[in-house]
Amino acid sequence: MIRVLEIGDYAAPDAGRMLVGLGAEVTIVEPPEGVAARRTDPVGFAHRAAGKSSALPEDALALAPQCDVILDGTWGGPLARVAADLAEAAGDGAVHVVLAPYGDAGPAAGWAATDLTVAAAGGMLALIGRPDRPPLRPYGDQADQLAGLNAAIATLVAARAGGGQRVVVSGQASVAASLEFGAITYIHTGRVPERTGSTHPMAPHTLFTTADGLIAGGLGGSPRMWDATLAWLVDNGTAGDLADERWQDPAYRVRHRQEVFDLLAGIVGEMKRDQLFHEGQARRLPWAAVLRPEELAGNAQLVDRGFFVDVMTPEGPARDAGFAARVGGAAPPARLRVPEPCEHTVPAAAEPRARNAAATPRRRGALEGIRVLDLTWVLAGPYATKTLADHGAEVIKIESRHRPDPTRFSPGFHLSRSDETDPDTSGYFNNVNRNKKSITVNLRTQEGRDLALRLAAHCDVVVENFAAGVLDRLELGYDRLRRVREDIIVVSMSGMGHTGPWRDYVSYADAVSALSGWTALTGEPGEQPVGVVYGLADIIAGHHAALAALAALAVRDRTGAGQHVDMSQLETAAAHLGDAILRADRGETVEPLGNRHPRMAPHGVFPCLGDGNWVAIAARTDEEYARLAAVAGLPYDPRWTTLTGRKANESALEDHIAAWTRSRPAEAVAEILQGNGVPAYPVRDGRTLVEHDAALRAWEFYVPLAHPAAGTFLHEGLPARLTRTPGSVRTPAPRLGEHTAELLTDLLDLDETEQAALRANGVLE
Repeated sequence: MIRVLEIGDYAAPDAGRMLVGLGAEVTIVEPPEGVAARRTDPVGFAHRAAGKSSALPEDALALAPQCDVILDGTWGGPLARVAADLAEAAGDGAVHVVLAPYGDAGPAAGWAATDLTVAAAGGMLALIGRPDRPPLRPYGDQADQLAGLNAAIATLVAARAGGGQRVVVSGQASVAASLEFGAITYIHTGRVPERTGSTHPMAPHTLFTTADGLIAGGLGGSPRMWDATLAWLVDNGTAGDLADERWQDPAYRVRHRQEVFDLLAGIVGEMKRDQLFHEGQARRLPWAAVLRPEELAGNAQLVDRGFFVDVMTPEGPARDAGFAARVGGAAPPARLRVPEPCEHTVPAAAEPRARNAAATPRRRGALEGIRVLDLTWVLAGPYATKTLADHGAEVIKIESRHRPDPTRFSPGFHLSRSDETDPDTSGYFNNVNRNKKSITVNLRTQEGRDLALRLAAHCDVVVENFAAGVLDRLELGYDRLRRVREDIIVVSMSGMGHTGPWRDYVSYADAVSALSGWTALTGEPGEQPVGVVYGLADIIAGHHAALAALAALAVRDRTGAGQHVDMSQLETAAAHLGDAILRADRGETVEPLGNRHPRMAPHGVFPCLGDGNWVAIAARTDEEYARLAAVAGLPYDPRWTTLTGRKANESALEDHIAAWTRSRPAEAVAEILQGNGVPAYPVRDGRTLVEHDAALRAWEFYVPLAHPAAGTFLHEGLPARLTRTPGSVRTPAPRLGEHTAELLTDLLDLDETEQAALRANGVLE
């Protein structure tokens, strides 16, 4: 079990919660009166602190030699000196994980930060919201959680390498690495993606109003889905114009999808939400009800899979969101308790923790020597295996022209200035599949399945994101795989999980967002929500799958046993809903906040000089507001001197700030406010992230690599830097089947005659 000392409030509480979910022993370091969140946000504190203990700084110093990790979120705060002392007391064998909002070097390294400003800095806000409204923050402090998630991954990576190193996690880079098409569209096509409200710019899905709620749905992503949608409407007698011959042309449907949406809106408006959801899913269509937080606690799928956790709070027991993955041998207690301040006492004769001695730097990263069989496609699964590959694992991706990855072949996902029929030039595929090897194997053939089993026998981990049951039908399920390697680890990451009443339901990222509560809570107050239309839910699922694989490897190191980790993308998203489920369980009505914040004002996104230019500004305290008012020349109003007064008159205050920012460049606004200690950052989009952001440039985030088919282009880099075992972007994404002969020869010892026979029989297509 990893022992962690958690100190500071920047993203460390989120990282600590994720580690608690994997069985870590986490102790919060706080002053005698407790951290401020205990008083200012007790529900949020309970959500992040449940399952941890608490210690005074002086007791933590005595605990440090027994701990493996110092999780340090004090960046620029009053406890930074204590964190440094803890790292020194822990000794050279410990891992010191530093969470830095904008990295630890460059012009923004010392800037003030909130979740809003880091989300702006990393490009998240530019992708969310309606095109005629300001960029929008998603609910649940997602930028902070992404930083915490990357810190948790880096913790397990560094611990696996034997400890003894400093790790820095950039919050901005954590967000910038999670944008799906946000920056790579600009890199590969020169276009900057615009906000599209509730409609995904690549997949033909949007939100529809039904007779009793909202539902996410659309045309599906394949001819099969369109045919099933049309058959459904015909059976219901509601197909109307959609039965016309012209709609059979896929290109025509894409060009005229808004017309289809308008027709569908008229059809579903008289129908019941849940009826649509379940009828659509019965036809294997990724329609999904937009659920609210208070509906989640009774959700049949989440309840059946035991997702929720019981939390003992000072006010009594409550139900909260559970954890994204349950790893055997690394599970949290069944019931989590919120610690009292500084309750941890230190034994008088505490022994130092036995740790592995620090080794010399490894060339390829901490996971060198780990081999992964990649049975994934599109985004969530490939992101998981990319994370492992970036830290040195050898990832072997099985592909086939009989099951083509849409991100290689689909024009909508290709993102390339070159031939869109060339599977090797897709910017989308090439960004998320770097550092991997590709072998083409037709799993529809018995010989192909036998080859996959032989490959698995040489692998430590298998990652797959097939629908539930598909791997078993291919004779490649966990029970079959462990017969070829007893200690193999299989990480499954289907939409709903392999058990429960919804196990056979299909999902896109927008469906997961809808069912998890994200969509209902992301929008402007009092308006219909817009949700998060890009693949953030997929990317978070990918992060957690990588984290689960690392935790399972740690269990295998201790016990020698492999395991099957059955993840659900629905659960990974719901685990990132923040404290909304806990609040709903306590009887609170949780509603969308837009860009506002219950404990900060102002807290918003404001227009700047030039079309489409915005700046995020937040005042965390009355003192910060006073400095903002002085810099901006805001009129004096006694109501605005306190948070209560500012919240009561927030619209008028925002109007005054917008009048000041509108005539100024976003860069200038951010620099002058940050010079006065006020959190602010320009809202970055794909172009400004790549071309203009000095903090990302100092981080050396965008990495150029030459691809033999696509040429030289920038790749999104790593959010975490490890001093002794650094990960890296080393090799470009493989061409389709590029390593087939190499792997068959070197790994399976097949000679040229045997390989030629396999090719002749269509096994290697």
